[in-house]
Amino acid sequence: MPSSTENRLDPDLFRKTIDSMDSKADYVDIRVNESTNNIIVMKDGKIQEIRSGSDFGGSVRVLKNGSWGFGYTTQISKLDEMAQSALKLAKSLTSDVEITKVEPSNDKVKFKAKLLPSTVSLDEKKEVMKDAEAAANIEKIVSTTVNYVDGEGTTIYLNSEGSSLSVEESRVAMFLNAVASEQGNIQFGHKSIGGSKGYEVIKNYDIEEFGRTAASKAVRLLSATSPPSGSFPVVLDPELTGVFIHEALGHASEADLILQNDSILKGKMGTQIGSKLVTIVDDASMDAFGYYPYDAEGVKTSENILVKDGVLNSLLSSRETASKLGIKSSGNARSSIGEQPIVRMSNTYLKPGDQTFEELLEGMKDGIYLKGSRGGQVDTGKGIFQFNAAESFIIENGEIKDPLRDVSLSGSIMEILNNVEALGSDFKMGVGFCGKAGQTVPVGDGGPHVRVSHATVGGT
Repeated sequence: MPSSTENRLDPDLFRKTIDSMDSKADYVDIRVNESTNNIIVMKDGKIQEIRSGSDFGGSVRVLKNGSWGFGYTTQISKLDEMAQSALKLAKSLTSDVEITKVEPSNDKVKFKAKLLPSTVSLDEKKEVMKDAEAAANIEKIVSTTVNYVDGEGTTIYLNSEGSSLSVEESRVAMFLNAVASEQGNIQFGHKSIGGSKGYEVIKNYDIEEFGRTAASKAVRLLSATSPPSGSFPVVLDPELTGVFIHEALGHASEADLILQNDSILKGKMGTQIGSKLVTIVDDASMDAFGYYPYDAEGVKTSENILVKDGVLNSLLSSRETASKLGIKSSGNARSSIGEQPIVRMSNTYLKPGDQTFEELLEGMKDGIYLKGSRGGQVDTGKGIFQFNAAESFIIENGEIKDPLRDVSLSGSIMEILNNVEALGSDFKMGVGFCGKAGQTVPVGDGGPHVRVSHATVGGT
């Protein structure tokens, strides 16, 4: 971080701005962030793009007579001016916003990184990308793309209720896409690694295995066949489990969607929505890619059990949405500094069970094993989904057989959750980014291998 960080991120200076608004507004908060980031793109072994930069900005939120005003600036000298503008905007609006009570927090959170990305040379980062690309260049691979991203920064947060926070965070991730081709047939393989830590996430990983895994997946798909269509017992791998939990259940549990009548979970609190094996958690405080210790409203994060033993137990909320629903804020208000906080997921996962992978396959005469994700779509209001698996395999008499490609999984969210009949003892969290309302945030999702008694499968 630049040496000027401590001078520019002066809590006493920001507290003066809040104090100046004390008699004029019902509530005020300020977030100021200074960060550095790097993006490197390598295509077919050659560096195509390097972007390195630093960002600085501060935002002010003002609540007055039930309406929000918001201001943002990249010039610290204009923070008072932004506060006045936000107050003027709030006064010009008519709304009914209230925020739930939260205990003030005073804390300083230091970097969890053992090796800050800024201390690692650009050449070393490029070299590890070359190693990954070289490992992926196996027979039938015709193209590769490696993306590396890192960032580190400090955020200061203060509000008119007495909270004062200083939070240091860093993240590192690398993504590899491999393209295989044979006689006009083109297939893709993908692999990602990362964490809310430092460069040690990359340095301690087996980079040869990283590149080879993505490439091997693409090559396997060249000989795969189209899937059968119909209802089958299925086993989902941890990656697809995580994507399903994030997309189908996680978004549906966001309080703003419930208030907008756009969630199948509206009115379902305390009711059985899945089998008794299903316990789903969102936890921003855990060691995963979506980690943050306090949300954008200064609320301390912790484990939030959304579904417990199949029963809807909790929701994801901000202070505003929590107030409307008569609950406590879950600490899921997130945004970049230049945007208003909205309800977002963090690290969302299905808790594991006690069965081995082999035990999950036992007794399956005719099923399908679904691995990874190639995207899909969810209608949270209707409670239906459709996902595309990255690769799949026939399960025959409890054994993994022939590979399949272009396999889709679709159906009702509730139906799939109720059809969960066994959980693996393994557990894995993935690395990703989630978009909502034009904002993108880092998230983690995952779980164990899962056996579902029957689900609708078909070709994409």
